[in-house]
Amino acid sequence: MTTQTISRRPGQLSGRREARAAWILAIPFCLLFLAFTAWPVLQSFFMSFTDTKARDLRSPFSVDIIGLDNYTKALSDPVFRKAALNTAYFVIVCMPLTLLLALAAAVALDKGITRFRSMYRLGFYTPVITSIVAVAVVWRFLLQDPAGLINTVLGWFGIDGPNWLGDPNWAMPAIIMMTAWRTFGTAMIIFLAGLQAVPAELHEAAAIDGAGVWRRFRHVTLPLLRPTILFVMVTTSIGYLQIFEEPFVMTKGGPLNSTMTVSYYTFNQFGYGNYGLAASMSYLIFVVIAIVTAIQFRLFRERT
Repeated sequence: MTTQTISRRPGQLSGRREARAAWILAIPFCLLFLAFTAWPVLQSFFMSFTDTKARDLRSPFSVDIIGLDNYTKALSDPVFRKAALNTAYFVIVCMPLTLLLALAAAVALDKGITRFRSMYRLGFYTPVITSIVAVAVVWRFLLQDPAGLINTVLGWFGIDGPNWLGDPNWAMPAIIMMTAWRTFGTAMIIFLAGLQAVPAELHEAAAIDGAGVWRRFRHVTLPLLRPTILFVMVTTSIGYLQIFEEPFVMTKGGPLNSTMTVSYYTFNQFGYGNYGLAASMSYLIFVVIAIVTAIQFRLFRERT
């Protein structure tokens, strides 16, 4: 037995003990994950191929496997297609609006605002940590017609404000406006961190070369912010594709299903006891989220 072999054994034994200790510490989490996450996910996936309804909860083994019927039924449902279009409209409009507001606020906090900067940060971020239900209830009162504060202020300038939550043409824009205001604080904090990571030497070199403020921002700051923009876009789109609380509290999906979203319609199907159909809708949302995320990575990751 060589000296190298003798010296290697204590290290191997130590590594095995550390690995054994790590697995022992990880076992409680693994058990909880399997029981409360992995198993329900697998069960719901199986449920999406069955005709499970509320009455079948007492006899779960009596359900029939119907294949892809739930998926075809969901895709052929006109209300589901309407909800999908509403969700797409919400994401396409609200996500760029949120990112623009967040980036503008981050740039202002990074360069423009010098006094009371911490107070502004707190003010911009406060809606994020406030209960969404409380925020939605407050905005529902603000948008009331005709006694809401927003229409009252518009009336001071001779503008007849619309019925924000009662008009199918204005209900979704009202929810978009409220959601962008409530959620841009998270993206603002992330953008602010990205802006502070941009080397000042690059801005100084560009300024020496004669680049103005806008050209420095466009050709220096934005290219270096690509990883941050990608992260914010992915996380924001994932959240917005699952929008539920805002229409649930403010409009109940109305008027005329103009604010009905896919998540809200799926929730309604669970409430009606159509568990198999609702499960299939949930996995359709998952597939769309995966596709949108893959497209975003494909478009921005190469340049990043």
